[in-house]
Amino acid sequence: MDTFTDSHPAIHEAKKVFSPLVRLYSGAFVDVSMDYFLATDFSLNSLKGWKEHSLRVYRVLNENEQFLSENFKRMLTKMEHDDWLFNYREDWGIKFSIQNVLNKAKYLDKDIPVFQAFLDNKKVLQKCYADFFPDLLAHAKAENALLQLEK
Repeated sequence: MDTFTDSHPAIHEAKKVFSPLVRLYSGAFVDVSMDYFLATDFSLNSLKGWKEHSLRVYRVLNENEQFLSENFKRMLTKMEHDDWLFNYREDWGIKFSIQNVLNKAKYLDKDIPVFQAFLDNKKVLQKCYADFFPDLLAHAKAENALLQLEK
């Protein structure tokens, strides 16, 4: 999916929002932005449905913790405790996530106004999501169909 996502024109467009601030890290901030729009896409999820999805993701990750790195396991504990996935639907949740990326990035100043860029360009990023996500769904369905044929 990464190759599909990275080559999609809407993702290239979304990266233009962040690349003046963070250059090569723009993809990480686009990922966070897409999480926000996915979490707020009421055509896919009700509030209850998103909560159930978040809980299911945590459960599956915990059931498969033997495949996770130690760093991710530690992060998962915090992630689940503070319910990051569910809170992606809130501006403060995305602000927290953006700051997390900034804090972990070795070559970025921690005070770069990435969240403000997100807020200032929310409509542009939402259009990128709207152009991208249906194509991603179709691609995932096609890939799944191929996997089912191989079984």
